[in-house]
Amino acid sequence: GQQMQTAIHFWVSGRVQGVYFRASTQAAARKLALTGWVRNLPDGRVEGVACGPSKTLDKLVAWLHHGPEHAQVTDLQIVPETVQNWQGFDIRNE
Repeated sequence: GQQMQTAIHFWVSGRVQGVYFRASTQAAARKLALTGWVRNLPDGRVEGVACGPSKTLDKLVAWLHHGPEHAQVTDLQIVPETVQNWQGFDIRNE
């Protein structure tokens, strides 16, 4: 059956820019067939939105807690987000 689509808005703090965090998040999200976007913020954090079945989003959240190899995640904030029809999972420029 079709699982309920849910969405989250996330902010990742730490050493998360210049370590391929956006591209790695995009790859992880695409592997999980999630939609949404990710971008760098001027304050050094990474922000993103992801949409999909909640169990699948949990897998992305678990991944976001550590990120790619050279990242150092010190804080992860997650709030519920309204589901929208994002096409694919994009990297947004500032």
